[in-house]
Amino acid sequence: MPAYVGKYADELIKTAKYIATPGKGILAADESTGTIGKRLSSINVENIESNRQALRELLFTAPNALPYLSGVILFEETLYQKTSGGKPFVEVLQENNVVPGIKVDKGTVELAGTNGETTTQGLDSLGARCQQYYKAGARFAKWRAVLKIGPNEPSELSIQQNAQGLARYAIICQENGLVPIVEPEILTDGSHDIKKCAAATETVLAAVYKALNDHHVLLEGTLLKPNMVTPGSDSPKVPAKVIAEYTVAALRRTVPPAVPGIVFLSGGQSEEDATLNMNAMNKLDVLKPWTLSFSFGRALQSTTLKTWGGKKENIGKAQEVFLARCLANSEATLGKFTGGTAGGLASESLFVKGYKY
Repeated sequence: MPAYVGKYADELIKTAKYIATPGKGILAADESTGTIGKRLSSINVENIESNRQALRELLFTAPNALPYLSGVILFEETLYQKTSGGKPFVEVLQENNVVPGIKVDKGTVELAGTNGETTTQGLDSLGARCQQYYKAGARFAKWRAVLKIGPNEPSELSIQQNAQGLARYAIICQENGLVPIVEPEILTDGSHDIKKCAAATETVLAAVYKALNDHHVLLEGTLLKPNMVTPGSDSPKVPAKVIAEYTVAALRRTVPPAVPGIVFLSGGQSEEDATLNMNAMNKLDVLKPWTLSFSFGRALQSTTLKTWGGKKENIGKAQEVFLARCLANSEATLGKFTGGTAGGLASESLFVKGYKY
């Protein structure tokens, strides 16, 4: 049977293509309540709804920043929140031609009998939740599968379980009008070299696209959110051009040209490194049948968060920092970033061991 063409097919294709517009990318603002709490505690701000709302409002109302974004991924709480002036966040985004999205997975659980490998929960009631999110204005979704590199990892069990989960999620989203962002993240934890990461990335992506095909997912109405191909966190760094060459090679070998866009996760890289690596990919003189863009959380928000510090008087300055990061990443999607947009904070590693979202 060919790809599933349901009542939302035309809308899914249009939405996915728009999100993949060159020069634009995605802000991942879908941190769970626990994760955003860690971010807030790093600046000594209490993890209560009003503070979570204040941070998101700072981002979504930053002057001149939204033209560089095509989508924002929200956590369920944020999908229903409003600005301090009473306007729903969803409306703020829509009025600025930014598509609201929603995180739909329920986190990871360990696969018994493996060396700490995981699978992602959240398929139960996913269809009903997608219907509610669509009514609330969401038009795309995100589901994060997490794999790791080790002596025998990622195992075949982990690869297959996560590929099947991503495919099932994707088709349920499409049945209910949401473009699925397919995110098979291979963690950077470890001392492996870039070649091992490249091999694992190719194997995982091949399995994911086989599963998507088996589940009749309409690829034109999807996006891919992969890791960049890099050495492990405990290995020496390599130049951006090397990361670009290995990453684009892995994608060219595995991702069908029917997919309109690939939006990278930053995976704990510094803000500057994530931007430089994406820029290097877009400068590569090889055929790239999809847009290469960003879906960054930490790499768009980290310096902004520290600049804000939970203080009203710092909002304007923090929004200027956020605008600078959005502009830098917009330029990188076009291969036009020259570097050095920010000071020392933008060069700090954002790596967290065994990162949970």
